[in-house]
Amino acid sequence: MATERQDTWLRQYHETDAAPELICFPHAGGSAGYWHPLSAVARPALKVRAVQYPGRQDRYREPPVRDLHRLADLIAEALAGGPPPAGPRILLGHSMGASLAHEVALRLEREAGRGPAALLVSGRRAPSRLVAGAERLDTDAALLARVRSLGGTVPAVLDDPELLELILPALRGDYAALAAYVPAPGASLACPVVALTGDSDPEAPVEDVRAWHGHTTGPFELRVFPGRHFFLGDQLPAVVDLATALSAAAPAGRW
Repeated sequence: MATERQDTWLRQYHETDAAPELICFPHAGGSAGYWHPLSAVARPALKVRAVQYPGRQDRYREPPVRDLHRLADLIAEALAGGPPPAGPRILLGHSMGASLAHEVALRLEREAGRGPAALLVSGRRAPSRLVAGAERLDTDAALLARVRSLGGTVPAVLDDPELLELILPALRGDYAALAAYVPAPGASLACPVVALTGDSDPEAPVEDVRAWHGHTTGPFELRVFPGRHFFLGDQLPAVVDLATALSAAAPAGRW
C-alpha cells in the first residue's frame, strides 16, 4: 500500500500543524536522523520528513542500494504513491543527498506530473560539473580517510570497531553508488533551484555549485555560507527561513 511505502522511506521526528512540507535527503553514509535538529527548528513553520535509505538505523538489515538512479526511482515512487501534501513540498538534499533530491525531482516532474515547489541542493557540485568515477574509493582505508576529512561523523564512531562494523556497509554502498553515478544529459527542472555551499568546502567549490543554474528553467539562487562541507549544521535557522519563503512563493499547481 502507498502508506506502507511512505512509512518505509520517510521519518518524521516532530508533530506539527504546518502545511508546507520539506523532504530531506541525507549525505553518503548518513541516515534520516541527521535531519532531526533541522526538524526541531522547523517545527512551527514546516513539516519535515527525512528519507531513510536502506542499510542504516532501523533499516540496517536491508542491503544498501548501490545505484543512485534505482534509489531515486524507489523514493519517487514512494512520494508519488502517497497522499498529496497539505501544502507546497520542497526537496532538500545535502552532498549525495543533493544528487538524489535532484533525480527525485526530475522523476516527479516527468512521471507524476507534479514536481516539487522547489529544490534545495547543499554541498554538491552541479550535475554538469561531476566527473564519472571521481568518487571511487577502492579500500576501506581510503573510504574512512575521506569520511574523516569531511568532518561529518563523530570521530569516536570511526574509532570504535563495533560501531564501524555497523556503518561500513552503508558507506561502501553509498560511495559505490556515487562512483558509478552518471546524471542524465540535458535533464532540466522547471521548479526554482537554490544551491547552498560553504565558502571553504573542498567537495563543492562555489563555481561548481553555481553551475546548478543550468539545470532548471525556473529561478535560481546561490547562497554561500561560512564553513566546510558540513556547514549546514550551523545554518539551520537560515535554511528554515529559506524553505519557508520558497513555500510561500510556490505557484498553484505545484506541490
